[in-house]
Amino acid sequence: MTLTSDPPVDKATGPHVAPSADDGHDTLTVVPLRHPWRWAAVAVAAAAVVLAQFLHGLVTNPGWEWDVFAQFFTAGTVLKAVRVTLRLTFYGTVLGFALGIVLAFMRLSASPFLSAVAHAYIWAFRSIPLIVQLLFWFNLAYLYKELQFGIPFGPGFFSFDTMNLVGAMSAAVLGLALHQAAYAAEIVRGGVLAVDAGQSEAAAALGIPRHRQLRRIVLPQAMRSILPNAANEIISLFKGTSIVSVMAIGELFYQVQVVYGRNGRVVPLLMVATVWYILLTAVLSVLQHYVERHYAKGATR
Repeated sequence: MTLTSDPPVDKATGPHVAPSADDGHDTLTVVPLRHPWRWAAVAVAAAAVVLAQFLHGLVTNPGWEWDVFAQFFTAGTVLKAVRVTLRLTFYGTVLGFALGIVLAFMRLSASPFLSAVAHAYIWAFRSIPLIVQLLFWFNLAYLYKELQFGIPFGPGFFSFDTMNLVGAMSAAVLGLALHQAAYAAEIVRGGVLAVDAGQSEAAAALGIPRHRQLRRIVLPQAMRSILPNAANEIISLFKGTSIVSVMAIGELFYQVQVVYGRNGRVVPLLMVATVWYILLTAVLSVLQHYVERHYAKGATR
């Protein structure tokens, strides 16, 4: 006979059983507690320190020459250049989007010919760099000294000289507008396609004329998709007007270059242009907000 002793009994927890190698506890993976927000707080604090150092350098570094910046920020030549930049942006936007709307509906047309023409235009003007287009229109008189209207490959009815037909400002507006139209067409087309086709089908079933369907039903809904992308294009065009400086047009960036070419104060003059671009972009962003809010009526609470 063998004597065995019962395992010790804990009055609170019951009998104590020693863990065995077969219960699986030795295969458990211990995962430490993670604190992702601590790392996020560290990243925010580091970014705040870097920003504070940058702002401190803006104030204390004499290389920024803020006195020169203040002298030229509201100078007459700079203000005139700002007006030229705004004019280029306005004309390029209005003409570009007017043509872009026509091209967008040509692409949406059931006519293969109209769709192919619009597609070819968009492909061409999105493929050719803007600076090349501007220089082409600026040198139109060199390429074509005379334009003639008449029967194709036949006699002409009348012609005129191209020497004074396209000046620097006209070439800039024409190039910006035609370039902008290619992108505006795709923005408008995408907005129209975003509207559920059932809207037009229901309107047609009610006997609403097609032009009224487009004006009162499709376009108000399409504007919600068009506006954010259109605003981006307008802001890009506003900043992209600096490219017309290759044609010696006195827009903001060109005028700043002229001034610092004379006095050698490159950094403060570049800051003049930068701050003007920031301020006017902020104004355009505010206008975008209110226009979007107008067209969002009935769609958002």
